[in-house]
Amino acid sequence: MTAAALPVQVEPLAADDAATYAQWFACLAEPMRVRILHLVAGSRSGIAVGKLADALDIGQPTVSHHVRKLADVGFVTLDKRGTTTIVSVNPTCCTGLPHAADAVMGLLTPRPCCPVDLPDDVTVRAMEDGDWNAVRRIYAEGIATGDATFETDVPSQQALDEKWSVGHRWVAVVDEQLVGWATLAPVSARDCYRGVAENSVYVADGYRGRGVGKSLIHKQVNEADAAGLWTLQTSIFPENRASIALHHSSGYRTVGIRERVAQLDGVWRDTVMLERRRAD
Repeated sequence: MTAAALPVQVEPLAADDAATYAQWFACLAEPMRVRILHLVAGSRSGIAVGKLADALDIGQPTVSHHVRKLADVGFVTLDKRGTTTIVSVNPTCCTGLPHAADAVMGLLTPRPCCPVDLPDDVTVRAMEDGDWNAVRRIYAEGIATGDATFETDVPSQQALDEKWSVGHRWVAVVDEQLVGWATLAPVSARDCYRGVAENSVYVADGYRGRGVGKSLIHKQVNEADAAGLWTLQTSIFPENRASIALHHSSGYRTVGIRERVAQLDGVWRDTVMLERRRAD
């Protein structure tokens, strides 16, 4: 590439960020560590070093060496249970890893609009007055997971009605049963932020993983684009990897991670900040 072909406004990556990312990538330059991290990340409850050794057909001392290297950069955490070492993924750092790759590559490639493989049995329509009981029930189910929101009690109907933007409230229906909802809320009353909104997407217990979220967010982002909103944003717990993946598939990008931003049930939690910009 010639100098003339470079973008006009090119800012160098911050030195501290570059050093951190280089450390991460250097750790993963060993293929066995990539394989170990893949297995650990796929086990939500953690996995014993011995089971890692069996799965990879290598000795426990070798596994322990690589696990320690992964722990040193923060990809995994180690918990001693008796004589057994349990290896668990650090969700914050593993969310940061794809963000690091995006940052290094400059986020130059366009993001997709939204999911296209939508299920045929899910109908999305505007929220109606008679939907409030089901909407609040599904909200309670999300709260119960511990990975959906900092709320510990379902807000009142009045509070939600005052918060959510009119014209951007959607529900998903399967076999005449309301199984999910998606809403937008303004981030500020200032006129300069009139095109910026924060999204929420909730799916009922028993219907997750069936494409309900895809159907809701597909409707949400397309209607937001048509209404002239230019930025949608959201905060998601890093443990909620399914929600992060759903948002990435809908044109959202990871902006960063807010460490220990607030407490939930007395425990400090991180959140991943994501945003979606309209194409034009």
